[in-house]
Amino acid sequence: MVRKVKKAVTGRTGKASERLSLLFLKRLIETHGPSGNEKRVRTAIEKELKPYVDEMYVDKLGNLITHKRGEGQKVMVAAHMDEIGLMVKDITRNGHIKIATIGGIEPITLVGQTVRVYQKNDRLACTGVITFAELHEDHEIEEMPELDELYIDTGLSRERLLKKGIDIGSYAVARHHFKRLGSDNIISGKALDDRIGCFILVEVARKLKGHKQDIFFVFTTQEEIGLYGAQVSTHQLEPDWGMAIDTINAEDSDEFVTTGVNIGKGPVILLKDAEIITNKKANDWILSVAKKHKIKMQLRVEEVGTTDATKIFLSTKKGIPATTICVPVRNLHSTVGIAHVKDIRDTINLLVELLKEPSKFSE
Repeated sequence: MVRKVKKAVTGRTGKASERLSLLFLKRLIETHGPSGNEKRVRTAIEKELKPYVDEMYVDKLGNLITHKRGEGQKVMVAAHMDEIGLMVKDITRNGHIKIATIGGIEPITLVGQTVRVYQKNDRLACTGVITFAELHEDHEIEEMPELDELYIDTGLSRERLLKKGIDIGSYAVARHHFKRLGSDNIISGKALDDRIGCFILVEVARKLKGHKQDIFFVFTTQEEIGLYGAQVSTHQLEPDWGMAIDTINAEDSDEFVTTGVNIGKGPVILLKDAEIITNKKANDWILSVAKKHKIKMQLRVEEVGTTDATKIFLSTKKGIPATTICVPVRNLHSTVGIAHVKDIRDTINLLVELLKEPSKFSE
């Protein structure tokens, strides 16, 4: 059943509004929600978004579908709630927790990381550190370990772990807090992919007024392991066109490279990835709106990975024009990423302008 929501009057303006909203970004980043276990993230978004949409509901796959009514084209704007994480696949006799990855994680990024391990009922059971035999015993490390060599050391025996409710299928999530780094504009934390996108959608819904399009802000599940939430929600909505709002890896580690995607240089239109060539008319329209409002954009052609836009694109018999707008992140798909607040703000402003008027490409 669709839950109808009364609109509320808000008094947030200027810098006070920005401080409050960044507190919400902090809360999103610090909330755990690996693929298949997004409930806590969804609850936080529901509470924050409720005053700014006309209705919202949760479907059978756990997607949060929210609606800001308009009379024009039906638009789907998606961001995924899930994050990469770990799942317990075995517990050895001496209490070492063997792990499987949820989503794409390089084993090197896990070594030495502190993680929270959760019971089957989603309550925090204990904290542990990811290690492997050579590191554990201070031997010389001759080569990087494979994933199956890693384990979580909690200091507890197998019996104690089982009594705490940890067993095969329990989740483990990196323990990293939201932080500002050398500059207040540079933030870090776990799950920037894609809590940044979720935050952007909430902020756009909050700021968008007088729009002419019929807009569905969709917070999807299980993107990291197969884009499943986007596929199911697109089938339900059958929009006229859609966008995925996601993150993308920055390419600014080499000071002499001038052509790669940089943090702080604006939102990124993903023209191509491993699964999709995004809609050219949509991309041209986005670039024209960005130019009109003096929002700097970056372009990216990628050969690996994909986003929810792929499922939006292909989830109906007729096909749906779709594209992806990304915020660049350093250390993407690791336990802690780095991003620039300006890129997030620019993406919010861009989407507000895009959604005010009917699109000029899907007519």
